[in-house]
Amino acid sequence: MFTAYTVVTLLAAAANIFSAILDFIRFKQILINMARVGVSESWITIFGILKAAGALGLLIGMSVPLIGIAAGSGLVLFFVSAIITHVRAHDYSFGLAIVFLLLALAALVLRVASL
Repeated sequence: MFTAYTVVTLLAAAANIFSAILDFIRFKQILINMARVGVSESWITIFGILKAAGALGLLIGMSVPLIGIAAGSGLVLFFVSAIITHVRAHDYSFGLAIVFLLLALAALVLRVASL
């Protein structure tokens, strides 16, 4: 079980670090998607910080379980909110957000199960 948790957590952390970097460099496609759903460009740095903090929390959570649980919970809420934002804007191109959500959820569930 711990091996699955480790692999999933490393994948989730890597994916969120990559996504945070794209936010920090203001990757054009992300800006386009944010505009399409009505989210101001001024939020992109905050989103990057939240994703980076979540990734760091997942990694720290490998040694400190409560931090991992908090980070996993935060990322799950972040990506559920992202999907809701897309649906409310009638934009159904949120497939990647579902992948991020499932990774965060799997890391969270496996962290709790490995206690």
